Amino acid sequence: MGCLGNMIWFVCGGLWQGLCWTLAGVLWCITIIGIPIGTQCFKFASLAFFPFGKEIQYGGGTLSFLANIAWLLLSGIPLALAATLNGILLCCTIIGIPFGLQCFKIAKLALMPFGAKVS
Repeated sequence: MGCLGNMIWFVCGGLWQGLCWTLAGVLWCITIIGIPIGTQCFKFASLAFFPFGKEIQYGGGTLSFLANIAWLLLSGIPLALAATLNGILLCCTIIGIPFGLQCFKIAKLALMPFGAKVS
């Protein structure tokens, strides 16, 4: 299911969600201070392109918490809203439910990306 799901996902919403994460990473990398946040965006862009078969584990400490607050205010809310809207639209059909659930996984990640690890 992972390979087939990832191929269908890429067409149904993964392409534009991955591009959104990549754009956010490029914008963060324009400043020297934002480079660590930008590189994290690039890591999660690969997850947004192909999410099936991958799990996210949340953790982190004080530094992750502070980075998540800065992220949330500047980039997290638009990415989370876009992924949530896409997930709601995909969940309108029975066939789209697994893809909608992946959108919700990415929306949660868009709100708290720092301290998260993809396995």
